[in-house]
Amino acid sequence: MVATATRGKYAVQPHSQEPGSPDERLVYLVDKGKLAFRGEYQAIWESACNKLAQAGYGALIPLSYARHSPKLVKTLNPEAAINLSASVSLAAIKVNRAAAELLPKAAVIAAAELKSSHSFSSWIATVEELIHHAPESSLAVLERTQKIVSTLTPDRFRSWVLAGLRSTGDDTLRQIQYFSFVDPESEKWFLHEAGDVVFTNLERKLKLYLISLWNLCPPMRDLIASSAPLSVRRISISNGVIQVPEVFPGFHDEQAETIFRAGIAHAGAHLMYSTKKFVLGELKPIQVALVSLLEDARVEYLAMQAFPGLGELWLPFHTAKPSGPKLVPLLLSRLARALIDSGYRDGDGWVQKGRDMFFDPGNDFTDPAMCRRIGGLLGNDLGQLRAQFNSKTYVVEPPYRDDNMGLWDFGDRQGQEESDEGIFIEAMRTSPQESDDDSSSSQDSEQSDDRNEQQYSARESTDSEHRESEVAVRYPEYDYLTGAERPSWTCAVEYFPDFGDALKIDRILEKHSKLVNRITNLIQSAKVSLPERLHHQNVGESLDLDACINAVISRRMGETPDPRIYSTTERKHRDLSVLVLLDVSNSTNDKVQTAGTSILELELQATSLLAYAMSELGDPFAISAFCSDGKEDVHYYRIKNFDSPYDSSARAYLAGLKGKLSTRMGTAMRHATSDLINQHTHRRLLLVVSDGEPSDIDVDDQLYLVEDAKKVARSISRLGIDTFCVGLDGSGDSYLHKIFGKKNVAVIDKLERLPERLPMLYFRLTA
Repeated sequence: MVATATRGKYAVQPHSQEPGSPDERLVYLVDKGKLAFRGEYQAIWESACNKLAQAGYGALIPLSYARHSPKLVKTLNPEAAINLSASVSLAAIKVNRAAAELLPKAAVIAAAELKSSHSFSSWIATVEELIHHAPESSLAVLERTQKIVSTLTPDRFRSWVLAGLRSTGDDTLRQIQYFSFVDPESEKWFLHEAGDVVFTNLERKLKLYLISLWNLCPPMRDLIASSAPLSVRRISISNGVIQVPEVFPGFHDEQAETIFRAGIAHAGAHLMYSTKKFVLGELKPIQVALVSLLEDARVEYLAMQAFPGLGELWLPFHTAKPSGPKLVPLLLSRLARALIDSGYRDGDGWVQKGRDMFFDPGNDFTDPAMCRRIGGLLGNDLGQLRAQFNSKTYVVEPPYRDDNMGLWDFGDRQGQEESDEGIFIEAMRTSPQESDDDSSSSQDSEQSDDRNEQQYSARESTDSEHRESEVAVRYPEYDYLTGAERPSWTCAVEYFPDFGDALKIDRILEKHSKLVNRITNLIQSAKVSLPERLHHQNVGESLDLDACINAVISRRMGETPDPRIYSTTERKHRDLSVLVLLDVSNSTNDKVQTAGTSILELELQATSLLAYAMSELGDPFAISAFCSDGKEDVHYYRIKNFDSPYDSSARAYLAGLKGKLSTRMGTAMRHATSDLINQHTHRRLLLVVSDGEPSDIDVDDQLYLVEDAKKVARSISRLGIDTFCVGLDGSGDSYLHKIFGKKNVAVIDKLERLPERLPMLYFRLTA
């Protein structure tokens, strides 16, 4: 017989069975849980249980805490179990009862996986941070605790959470989608934090690999997520743009890098040899699949003729076996292997027929029409065999091959939704319509990448009065809380600036004619170039060894030696390039009382004077402007490029600038640097003119964008580019000095003097 203990009117049942009513169950669980604690911890833990029971949270929350928290004592320590009660209470107050009830169970799962008090404390701290900033999303994260803690370290977990909070801002619905893994960005960043080999980590290598193979440099970017599961996404080629899945699930480490390389090499083969699109016509879905498979094999055959080593890259991914049920997807995989693996033997008559037809000596492998002819015949054979083909579930195999959507001209058939062909098209497609319409997505590029690699889309805007050409380039952004850059986090979008009145700029020059002449004379005296050594000088810094030897020889021969035995160095010309980057955020519309005009007008006056002087001197220079509307839309305006003249069009663009939106300085500086890095002058200068602290609508942390801009300024200097900021905020010393360094900032407190000071500063910087 099992003895029972009593507490008040409730009898504690044997440990194998909890009592029925909530009060009885709580008493039972408290008495049972106390056995896990020792000494003074028993009373403290019991007090924590009682506080939760008396807090009015309902019966289930204290029961969950009393049931699960004692398990933390064995895994971690009594303090972790007791401190958990405060987190449970926080969840009950800030979130809801469901989250508070689930938290103790999630804590046990996390503790069992992390096995460290320090790691567990970091995990629970991140959960509390999420509760404070995105309470509606907390339940979704707790429900996925096993997936999260088994994949991410506590630090990586916090980084993923911060990425979600920063990317979604205060949008509750977007937060829920992110932390529920509904938002594709969530899975992307989760995989990134997990340390998987992702496309953004390899993008630069893959571009160089494609250049080395085919001398091709097409734009590459993340594959736009669709309703298709991550596991069935394939590389897609559309209008010369290669879209790549962020990861290939199931492939890790070196094998993951290999499949990315195999996929890019295959895409390059299509760009080289798939010169014509197939017209869909009356082909059935199975015939479309077969023609696509044969075209894959044809371009790989031609590629391996040029580079035999590609066979060793592609062949390991063909794992089909010459046996098994005669299902169409399996037969297609077997045929794919038979067409690339000369040593593969398959007893199936249909597979062997396909191989014989493909390698018929009469075929012209340079003509894609052979694939359409053979595919049509093989498809008819499968039809006669009554083989079933489900177009909705078909996925191209092996996984390194693309989805083949770029091979087909669907014409009007692309809009069909109910027909078999339409269904098959949708089954193969990885959301190309979304891809074509979305011009704000691109891959993060190294700052030294060629801009042709970064540019991927141009379009016309119908909701604007002028044509709007957009070039979208993705860049990383530094998060000081995690100490790491988030790749492809922001997007710089280039817009055509509005046309203004070019005569406005001319009137500025007329108004300041005396200043223009003085500035031009001052700047012209500055020589900025590599010093040249001048030999055979009458005076100089050092002896010219060759001249000295000749002088000694002349004396010994009885001749009068040449007295020019010195050498010196001299800068004989100007050799610098400058990019002026103007902040045109909304705050530049503020009026300057002492000047009777806006900050933006003063910027235009100063830039006009400086541009005139630089154009007269022949210094290569560019002028750009920026503002921002969140991380996905950092506006960048090219007023004048390095290779374009400072003509009436450039002056009209300058006059047409308007102040609007926010100031995401770091992204604009990264984009400007991609131009400066291509200038081959002795000195390169990025001159930033800004009136306020970096900020944006989706950032609440004041330090975040300041630290990012600081990181950019440091990285620019390592590229051999000088940065200097002209601050128009009288109180901007603190954050500007932090970003650029004290020696690289000039804060102008009397803004009415900006038109005079900016050119003078340029003279000082280039003297």
